[in-house]
Amino acid sequence: MTTALDTTIKTLGERTVRSPLSLSTVFGDGVGNFMPDEARVRYQAEINTGMDNPDILFEKAGPRERLFFKPSECRAAIVTCGGLCPGLNNVIRSAALELHFNYGVPDILGIRYGFQGLNPDVGEEPIPLTNDFVDKIHMMGGTILGSSRGAQPVPVMVDYLEREHINILLCVGGDGTQHGTHEIAQEALRRNLKISVIGIPKTIDNDIQYVRQTFGYFTAIEKAREVLECAHNESKGAPNGIGLVKLMGRDSGFIAAGATVASQEANFTLIPEVPFKLHGPGQFLEVLKKRILARKHALIVTAEGAGQDLMPESELGRDASGNLLQKDIGIFLRDQIKAYFKEQKIPVNLKYIDPSYIIRSVAADAEDSLLCDAFARSGVHAAMAGKTDLIVGSWNGSFFHVPIPMAISSKRKVDTEGELWEAVISTTGQPRVWPA
Repeated sequence: MTTALDTTIKTLGERTVRSPLSLSTVFGDGVGNFMPDEARVRYQAEINTGMDNPDILFEKAGPRERLFFKPSECRAAIVTCGGLCPGLNNVIRSAALELHFNYGVPDILGIRYGFQGLNPDVGEEPIPLTNDFVDKIHMMGGTILGSSRGAQPVPVMVDYLEREHINILLCVGGDGTQHGTHEIAQEALRRNLKISVIGIPKTIDNDIQYVRQTFGYFTAIEKAREVLECAHNESKGAPNGIGLVKLMGRDSGFIAAGATVASQEANFTLIPEVPFKLHGPGQFLEVLKKRILARKHALIVTAEGAGQDLMPESELGRDASGNLLQKDIGIFLRDQIKAYFKEQKIPVNLKYIDPSYIIRSVAADAEDSLLCDAFARSGVHAAMAGKTDLIVGSWNGSFFHVPIPMAISSKRKVDTEGELWEAVISTTGQPRVWPA
């Protein structure tokens, strides 16, 4: 029998300050409620599905009646790290407004260019996040604070937080960022500093554990769908036309899969979770040839992390966030497809499109804007209650607190037996399993 995982959240101490929020403790009175400490969210909603899943209960997110920090004496900071993502400015704005208007925190800082801003030797001075400053930023893509990849010395960053009397640090970023968030929280706890360090999950790859949907994912899919529609038109506009689009997705194929289902135009979708080969009976190039001969056009979508085993070995190393650098599957497929059809003496018109950073640099759509607001406010509530070393998670419509070590223990992957991948197979018509 599988034992339940430990989802205990670290706290800075006893909460003795009454919250300034005008909420109720009585459910059913028509007034919004404080969240009881005992409230839990059951992660596994399905039963008897053939999967052996532990019964995981997470602490439910939400405003607490008693706070650890006295708001009028509190100083908060927000930092955005890693690659850009739709909705970063929304998170900054919602967190700043929640801190200021609802809690009455007088001093809120925006840390410049990721964790660099917490190291005085390389960083710039923070920006005061006044109401005027954040007023319109949610209408813009990118991050008004700037971002960067890579770690800074943890003791130096905690020294900075201590010296600047920062009580709350909200770290907005993906897997690499949350590794750093955890280290900062641990160092602060080791020194017995009363600093709450909270992670807000951000990545268009949608690959953070215990987060059903990271903000920016659906905006990125919407922009990717537009690209796929254009690539489809290009493929149909020439005899034996082939549209090849490479989308982001280093370790997980959520963007490629989601855009495929949204567009309903792709004929092949390649993701890191599903191995494939190029040559041989029933393999990719042979199936593509059959498609071209039958329909005279094809649209191929590949995630950047797909097919890495097909390309020659090379020492690419890692980026500043510690992510393994990928070989370029888009260029590789382009060249392999051209060479194969030339050998087959079948003329093709191939258009290769790499929208890459375009899909992550735009402003958030309505769905992601709602999600950004919920993540931001949940993070602020947790911080004001003196919780630390957690990331805000979401599942089945509920928000909850996940110990960061749980969230970063592995990356979330497309379930090849799940509904999303089944939808991809249904809309593309590609083989369910490529021959081994």
